[in-house]
Amino acid sequence: MAKHAEKERRRDAQKEEFANLSAPILSELTAVGLNYSSTEELRHSGERYEKAVPILINWLPLIKNQRLKESIVRALSVPWAKPVAALPLIAEFKNAVGLTSDSLKWAIGNALSIVADDNVFNEIAELVKDKRHGKAREMLAIALGNMKGPRTVDLLIELLSDDQVAGHALMSLGKLKAQKARPNIELLLNHPKPWVRKEAKRALAKLDKFSIRRRGKAEQVRNI
Repeated sequence: MAKHAEKERRRDAQKEEFANLSAPILSELTAVGLNYSSTEELRHSGERYEKAVPILINWLPLIKNQRLKESIVRALSVPWAKPVAALPLIAEFKNAVGLTSDSLKWAIGNALSIVADDNVFNEIAELVKDKRHGKAREMLAIALGNMKGPRTVDLLIELLSDDQVAGHALMSLGKLKAQKARPNIELLLNHPKPWVRKEAKRALAKLDKFSIRRRGKAEQVRNI
C-alpha cells in the first residue's frame, strides 16, 4: 500500500508539473482563438490549427520537460506545419542526447517525415547517415521520400546497405518511383528480414505500375 501511495503521489506531482509548464503555452493559444486544455487535446481536436504553429515553434526550445516537449513535437507533426517547423525540429533532434531521449528523437523524426522538404535535404542527409542516432534514423529515411532533388535517390540507394534503415529507404524509393534504384531494390528480395523483403516487393510493384502508366501515356501520344 505504501508503494502504491508513493506511486500515486509521484504521478500526481508529474501531472501538476505538466499542467504548470503547459499553462503559458495554452494561454497564448487561447489568445489566438485556440482554447484547449492541453497540447494533446489540440493535436487530437481535428482542427487545422495553423495559428498554433508559430507559438509551438517558439516554445519548443524553451521546454526542458521531455513529456511536454514530445507533446509539442507531436502537435507539430502535421502538414500545415510544413516547412516552417523543419529547421526547429532538426535543431531539437540534434540537441536530444542520452537514452531517455530515444522516444523524443523518434517523435521528432516522425514529425520530420511530415514537414521536411528539399530545403533541409543537407541536414536530413547528415543525420540519417549518422548511426549514433539509432532507431530515430528510420523516420528520417521516410522524410527523404518527400524530396525531389537529384541527390535524394542516390542517398536512399546508399541507405539500402544500412540494415537499420534499409526497409524505410525502400518505402521512400517506392514513393519516389525511383527506376534508377531497381537493381539495388532487387538485391533486397533475398534480405534475411521478412519485412524488408516485403518492402522490396512493394517498391518494385510501384516501379512496375509507374512504368506501365508511363508507357500507356507514351502510346497515347504516338496515336494522336
